[in-house]
Order: sequence, then structure tokens, then C-alpha cells
Amino acid sequence: MGLSDALAWYQNVLRIRFIFRDVERIYFPLLAAVSVPLNVITIVILSRGKCGLSRCVTGYLLAMASADLLVVIFDVIWRHIPILFREDFLFLQDVEVCNIHAALLFASTDCSVWFTVAFTFDRTVAICNQKLKVKYCSEKTAATVVGTVTVLSCFKNIIWCFMYNRTYRFVNDPMFCGIEFSDPKLQLWASLELAHYAVTPCAPFALILLLNIFTVRHILVSSRARSRLQAHSKGESPRDPEMESRRRSIILLFAVSGNFIVLWAVFTVTAILQQISHLDMIFTVPDYLPDLGFMLQLLSCSTNTGIYAVTQSKFRGQFKNVVTYPICLLTKLTKQCVDGGRLLNSRP
Repeated sequence: MGLSDALAWYQNVLRIRFIFRDVERIYFPLLAAVSVPLNVITIVILSRGKCGLSRCVTGYLLAMASADLLVVIFDVIWRHIPILFREDFLFLQDVEVCNIHAALLFASTDCSVWFTVAFTFDRTVAICNQKLKVKYCSEKTAATVVGTVTVLSCFKNIIWCFMYNRTYRFVNDPMFCGIEFSDPKLQLWASLELAHYAVTPCAPFALILLLNIFTVRHILVSSRARSRLQAHSKGESPRDPEMESRRRSIILLFAVSGNFIVLWAVFTVTAILQQISHLDMIFTVPDYLPDLGFMLQLLSCSTNTGIYAVTQSKFRGQFKNVVTYPICLLTKLTKQCVDGGRLLNSRP
């Protein structure tokens, strides 16, 4: 590649980077404005327990929605928006808590990811092993798993308090905080960052893919077996209630896990490539790829509500009631005020 070709390539990268920056200035504030109310409404609906879901499933979905809400607060609102609009957030330089912020951000992200893994495993057990389902797929087990994941995620991410200093840098390369340690130790901490990304989200990626492959294989085998049984049972109704129930559970499982895989794919690949480039400096990752990864990864914090609404009819009804309740209440109060005013005006 000649000098002119290299210069043209560099100019194209810069042009794409500037385009992404303009898109981000619209995208992240809009994402925050949509994700926060959606997750709050989802938490309210699931807490009421009127969606027709088991308490076990409700527990996992409630934990996922709560973790997603924290990710939106710590990552979108408190990280990306100040970076994009740094002129309006320079006061954060006097609030020296960036290392604590980093620990909370990564802990909430780990919880969000591993809650998805826990939910996937729970549904795989429910679909593929009826004997283990009775013991494992319970509200008590779900509470234990959620609590354990939360504690381990917090414990794992304490390291960020020591890895980064307290001052905000307002950039994402590699983090929005400054490095606490001197240059000779940077490779050590780059290795630790690589291990961090291997645990989250690379390991969850592998686990979710394996669990889904195992589930699909079991579904195909059991479906063939049930079809043969139905073929020999002439008096049996063609509609199978058990298969209908399984179908709804399978749709919810594949929608949630597939959403995670699709929206985290770019972030996972670019995060690993960035850490490798920091270790050996053989290649560099274009700036716009991590930006695209962040945009898709954080979008996953607001898509689960849509998945529940599409796959669960009772959730749709509850969502409609929660959304329309303030409007109905305001209409009722307005009508009462108008009627009261008419009553006062009609008095002699």
C-alpha cells in the first residue's frame, strides 16, 4: 500500500468516526430516554406476578430487567453521554469517583450477562430434563442463583477500584478513567482486562450457544418421538397441550438468548481484538468498530421488554394497563374538576 492509499484509508476512517460521533450524540440520549422507563415499567409489571409466568421465570426476568436498568444508568447516562457532551459535564472532573464508577458499571454488566446465562440454563433444564426440572426450576433456586451471581460479580469487579484512578478522562480508550499504574505494569493490567473480557462476555457466549444447541437437539428428537406416538394413536386430538406449553417456553428462551448473541457479537470481537492489540501492538482496531459495539451492546438493555411483549400476551395486557393508567387517572381527575366547576357555577 502506497503513501497516498494509506492517507486515503486514514481519511475514510476519520470520516466514518465523525459520522459515528454525530449518530452517537442522538442515539445515546434517545436510548437513555427510552430504556429507563421501559425497564422501570417491566420491573413493576413482573413484580406484580400477573403475567402468567412461573415464579422461577419471573425471578430471572426481574433480575435481568433490574440489571439492565443499572447498566443504562452507569454506562449510558453516566459514561457515554458525558463523553459525548464533555463541555456540559466538566464538573465530573472534581468528583473523583471514576474507579468506583468503573467497578459498579462492570458489576452491573456482569450481572446482566450472567443472569441471561442463568435464565437460559434454567429453561434448558425445564425443556430437556423433566426429573431435574422439579428440583431445580423453583423460586428458591432462582433466588439463590441470582444472589450468588450478584455477589460474585461485585467481588470480581473490585479490582477496577485499584486498576483505575479516581479522575475522569472523558474518553473510551481503553476506559473512561486514567490508569493508576506506571508503564512497566501496563501489560500486566492489559492481560487482566483480556481475562475480564474472556469471562464476560466470551464465556457466556459459548455457554448460551451450547445450551441452545443442546435444547434444539432435544426438541427435534422429542418432536419426532411424539409425532410417531400420535400417528399410532388414532383417537388422540391433533392439538398437543404439552407441546404448546413447550413452544411458548422455547420461543421466550430463543428470543432472549438470540437477542444477547446478536447484539453483543460486535462488542465481544472488538473488545478481544483491542486487548490483543494492546499486548503486542501488531495491529490496531478502527475507532468506529468499538463505537458500533457499544451501541449494539447497550441496545440489548431495552430490547427485552419488547421480547416479553411479543412473546407473552399477558405481559402485553399488563404493559398496556401500566402505560394507560396515568392517562386514565389524569382524564378522571380532569373530568372531576370540570364537573365540580360546573356544580359550583350552577349554584345560585
